[in-house]
Amino acid sequence: MEKLYYRPIAQTDAARPAGALPLAGGWCWFAQAEVLGRTGSHGLIAAADLPPAVAARLTAPRPALAGFDFSAPRIMGILNVTPDSFSDGGRFTAPQSALAQARAMAGAGADILDVGGESTRPGAAPVPVAEEIARTAPVIAALRAEGFALPVSIDTRKVAVAQAALDAGADLVNDVAALAYDAPLAGLVAHRGVPVCLMHHQGTPETMQDAPRYDNVLLDVYDWLEERLAIAEAEGIPRDRVILDPGIGFGKTAAHNLALIRGLSLFHGFGCPILLGVSRKRFIGSIGGAEAPAARMPGTLAVTLAGVAQGVQVHRVHDVAELAQGLRLWQAVTQGNMT
Repeated sequence: MEKLYYRPIAQTDAARPAGALPLAGGWCWFAQAEVLGRTGSHGLIAAADLPPAVAARLTAPRPALAGFDFSAPRIMGILNVTPDSFSDGGRFTAPQSALAQARAMAGAGADILDVGGESTRPGAAPVPVAEEIARTAPVIAALRAEGFALPVSIDTRKVAVAQAALDAGADLVNDVAALAYDAPLAGLVAHRGVPVCLMHHQGTPETMQDAPRYDNVLLDVYDWLEERLAIAEAEGIPRDRVILDPGIGFGKTAAHNLALIRGLSLFHGFGCPILLGVSRKRFIGSIGGAEAPAARMPGTLAVTLAGVAQGVQVHRVHDVAELAQGLRLWQAVTQGNMT
């Protein structure tokens, strides 16, 4: 029997029909869902006709994690304390520069700070554990020492780095390898009771853009995340402490990225918050005509708002002030929220 997938058709209009259901307890609703399978689309069905278990996961409010809830879109500010990140490498390696950037992003409207000490751009080589710890843990500790109030995420694949960051005051682990790179990381996350973000990837940073291929990128990524989520649960990490990221740009062509973005609402079927990380990525520059990563903010905003319109809860970005302004305008137009 063919496996079926249900993609809710997300809406935000104030004219909401009877029978429409809330999407992930957030700002979107849906009255129909597209039924997908490996043989193609099976058309639309009414939300009321969804299997009860599917409807329950699509509609349930997502529990708060790491001190913030998902009643509105949340901005994750990127703080790369690396010399070689594709967009801002070297800008915040000095501790005072990193602290100043963290404060600036908090003041500009970030809801959570994501600190990373290893570039995972295409072609990047792994960073030794001790070096990654030395880049990240002292910055987190210094932020906590001065009373930095925002939740902090550690962007790492490695258990020792995550442990040092959690000891320094981090609240969440953001793993681009979805617990597949360093097996003991799952046990640490379970033991410490912290949330984790699991991101889809194909290959390693060194090889991931070497002709990536999928049978059906939307369904392949869904199935892969389903497997990783099952592994996390088996390791003692409950589903209500997991965020899922489809991994835009990690082993994907521009066409793959666009297909995933068009189908983002499918991933609400896991009952977990979704994280979207498109900030300044290459496909935005290629399509938008912006060669320099720092010039890709307008395209980043456009793609981010496409995700917001599908109910995506967390948006990982470099340009916090610009994204916060765009988000406020989107909310004013769609929801009448002018605060």
